[in-house]
Amino acid sequence: MSTPENEYIKVRKDKAEELRKEGMNPFINGISPTTTTAVIHEKYDAEDAASLEKDASKHSIAGRVMAIRSFGKAAFLQIRDRAGNLQVFVQKQRVGDEQFKLFKKLDVGDIGLFEGEMFRTKTGELTLNAATLTLVTKAYRPLPEKWHGLTDVETRYRQRYVDLIVNDDVKKTFVARSQIIQAIRSFMVERSFLEVETPMMHPIPGGAAAKPFTTHHNKLDMDLYLRIAPELYLKRLVVGGLERVFEINRNFRNEGISIQHNPEFTMLEFYQSYATFDDLMTLTEEMFSDVAKKVVGSLKVPYQNDEIDFSAPFKRYTMHDSLVEIGKVDPEVLTSRENALKYAKSLGDELKSKDEGLGAIITEIFELKVEEKLIQPTFITHYPTEVSPLSRRNDDNPEVVDRFELFIYGREIANGFSELNDPEDQAGRFKAQVDALYRGDEEAMHFDEDYINALEHGMPPTAGEGIGIDRLVMLLTDSPSIRDVILFPQLKKVNS
Repeated sequence: MSTPENEYIKVRKDKAEELRKEGMNPFINGISPTTTTAVIHEKYDAEDAASLEKDASKHSIAGRVMAIRSFGKAAFLQIRDRAGNLQVFVQKQRVGDEQFKLFKKLDVGDIGLFEGEMFRTKTGELTLNAATLTLVTKAYRPLPEKWHGLTDVETRYRQRYVDLIVNDDVKKTFVARSQIIQAIRSFMVERSFLEVETPMMHPIPGGAAAKPFTTHHNKLDMDLYLRIAPELYLKRLVVGGLERVFEINRNFRNEGISIQHNPEFTMLEFYQSYATFDDLMTLTEEMFSDVAKKVVGSLKVPYQNDEIDFSAPFKRYTMHDSLVEIGKVDPEVLTSRENALKYAKSLGDELKSKDEGLGAIITEIFELKVEEKLIQPTFITHYPTEVSPLSRRNDDNPEVVDRFELFIYGREIANGFSELNDPEDQAGRFKAQVDALYRGDEEAMHFDEDYINALEHGMPPTAGEGIGIDRLVMLLTDSPSIRDVILFPQLKKVNS
């Protein structure tokens, strides 16, 4: 027995077949609309009915039919193009018998071309009075009538094409995403950063602590890894004399999926020679303020019943001070591995590795006691050296590094540090990572001999940073889940 949806599809296919028999192609090409709904509204929204009546200009607009209200020999349609919506009036007396017969074969979801003059209805709505109409594309599947009422949000993610058609807010989110990336790119270029592209497939995974995806190149007969970060390649370019570089591109991490995590995500990563992590914190404040003003129009951005204030300067705490002042952790807890381990266990924390040192345990306590409380933009600085294998040691305290992470609404948004450019120190850190890898830490780094070779050629003092584009877009578009800001998020396979 056919489902109602299949019946709807059959009716629409039958209409398309009738058109073919009458010599009309329901999937035409080569149409050229002369304007968009945005241009029409900009030109005519301020015009009254009398002024429009004197304007005989004809306009042709192509768009998807979103609604039809038929009154026998006349009808009002709502059409939507890339720029917005417009009402169209179709009257048998105006378009003629043949065209009105074609109109009767139009369904919601079809794409049409409409040409005519502008007028205002009795209720004052700006409307195109169609003199001709053309069916451009027949839609076999009907649009959902109550899309906003769907409880299965995954259907929206799986069928993003439908989500974009019927949900204006979704379209606005992805328009904003594009604007955010454009604003960031302009910000970087204006400061003499050179945009580059580095490999997506790496012979050695590196640049971050994460489990990689593995693939295999048949011709070369070698395993490769989808990159978890472009860091080590970008710093090779710094060695080569490209003193300010940035890349906006994908990273891949074979980890869990959540409202904050997608295995494929977009990062801005950049490096500036003759700069420190302090310089990059100031640069980040300027960037976020600039982007918020350009895209949202304000430094105060509403987010999930809160308001995020991007006004500089952002708050700054060392990790140690944040644990004591924000997390209310007794300073004595942070003085020895024994004390820290006992406290972590009291919080229900299970160590990622039984061999973790004091620095790693302190970082885990921070994640449990402080992170979620960092609602307004806050820099946490001076991370333990143990959890920062690529960062420069602090000159005054070698147990910590010159590193920061930026947190907003309890989420890590950016990670930056003064780069480690001492090849011997870096080699020692890599060896410690390899030891952790052998002990079963799947997120530990490998030893990258070529990168050490690059450092041995001399890298100028440099600071680098990575910024999660998806999480930034979430904040600036009031989106609760990362899936809301990625056009095609990774989803669990549906069993057929």
